[in-house]
Amino acid sequence: MLQILRFHYLRSGQVRILVRFLFDCVFYYVRDLEKAIAFYSDILGLKLISKDAVARFDLDGVLFELVPARHGEVRGCGNARLCLKVEDLSQAVEYLKANGTHVGEIQKVENGKLVSLNDPDGNEICLWQYDYSR
Repeated sequence: MLQILRFHYLRSGQVRILVRFLFDCVFYYVRDLEKAIAFYSDILGLKLISKDAVARFDLDGVLFELVPARHGEVRGCGNARLCLKVEDLSQAVEYLKANGTHVGEIQKVENGKLVSLNDPDGNEICLWQYDYSR
């Protein structure tokens, strides 16, 4: 469990915890919850662990949620993205394209290769294939 503590140091030398931050989840807003669930479970193979007002997936021990956007509007593009590691990026791209997913061009970077794609609501997903030979 990721835990971040914010301390306040008193003149007496004592330390008082002001705020304790605990990791909860990563989430994306989506317009159509059922369509998004189908994409993340059927196409990407994530395990749906529960669904009520939101859909929850277990992603290697990290809680990933899909949250319905209010009034059907996704809250714009932020700088966050879901990054998934793959063993064979070319194979992953072929699979996604065969399942109707638009995928960008594979880019070579210093520590491997990456490609970006978007879920049905335009949330960015990045696939990485690391080069462990460096």
